[in-house]
Amino acid sequence: MALKAGIVGLPNVGKSTLFNCLSSAKAQAANFPFCTIDAQMGQITVPDERLNKLAELVHPGRIVPATCDIVDIAGLVKGASKGEGLGNQFLGNIRETDAIIHVLRCFDNDNIVHVDGSVDPVRDKEIIDTELQLKDLETIENRIKRVEKVAKVGGDKQAKLEYDVLLQYKAALEQGKSARTVTFENEDEQQAAKNLFLLTAKPVLYVCNVDDTSAAHGNAHVDAVREAIKDENAELLIISAQTEADIAELESYEEKQMFLEDMGLKESGCDRLIKAIYHLLDLQTFITAGEMEVKAWTFRKGWKAPQCAGVIHTDFEKGFIRAEVIKYDDYVRYGSEAAVREAGKMGVEGKDYVVQDGDIMHFRFNV
Repeated sequence: MALKAGIVGLPNVGKSTLFNCLSSAKAQAANFPFCTIDAQMGQITVPDERLNKLAELVHPGRIVPATCDIVDIAGLVKGASKGEGLGNQFLGNIRETDAIIHVLRCFDNDNIVHVDGSVDPVRDKEIIDTELQLKDLETIENRIKRVEKVAKVGGDKQAKLEYDVLLQYKAALEQGKSARTVTFENEDEQQAAKNLFLLTAKPVLYVCNVDDTSAAHGNAHVDAVREAIKDENAELLIISAQTEADIAELESYEEKQMFLEDMGLKESGCDRLIKAIYHLLDLQTFITAGEMEVKAWTFRKGWKAPQCAGVIHTDFEKGFIRAEVIKYDDYVRYGSEAAVREAGKMGVEGKDYVVQDGDIMHFRFNV
């Protein structure tokens, strides 16, 4: 399944530096606003040591990890919802993403200018929140004009349901709250809400870009952001983009690990960020393992076996018969698929089986 996350933030907060570390693409990084004019796209690999371990046992022709597309979106300023700066382009690029990586400047450096003249990540967050909320409010108000009469006079049940959803969103947005703070219990309401494609309904990962001395534990700026988002359904990650850039320059895995240890970190910020995106979107991984390849496949937590089969090919889902499942730990313990079968540890599962993260799957189907 295709996955796209957008990196957003005010100009000069470290978006492009972080993007460069995450992606093989190279966005220009410079010390002035709107250095990134076009949304730059890169593809990142989802770190998963299980693939390497399985490859040692299977000896496949290749290893194929899961991937995620990352978009470096041009910096936003006040008035973007009305088209100021690169506003219209910025908002259009956000609408196409599954999740937002909101980078906040949480470091002091007199040599790097701030578009508003001082370092205040909570203020910066509120600027972008406000612009996205204003754009969503405009979307909601335009939609209300189209469905209000039908909902009130025409007796159309679907129109009334959508109208009720719109009113709940309108009330929240007018209070300065994002659409993601509004929850719906009814499945029909949830679908109506999803169909609106609101910007502030997207899940958000706040990335606090700190100096290298704060990479392990954060600082006062990070504490302020954590307090500001405590009521949001969002996640926070501390990263030093400059440190990540230094790590990216190192050639060997051993050198990178030594660098991380010296910084007091267990893994790179880039790896932690990618994993955080997966967690934010309720995504997990199942694996197929054979002589041709060991491959990771992305699915949404809670999916059943036929849905996961459909990730490989729609025919697999349509003609699903059963799934042969090996738990990752069992595969590693016994060393081969044949040994797992002999030990009676291979599960044969039907249509109601809920696939678990790390399951090694083989689907039987008939079309």
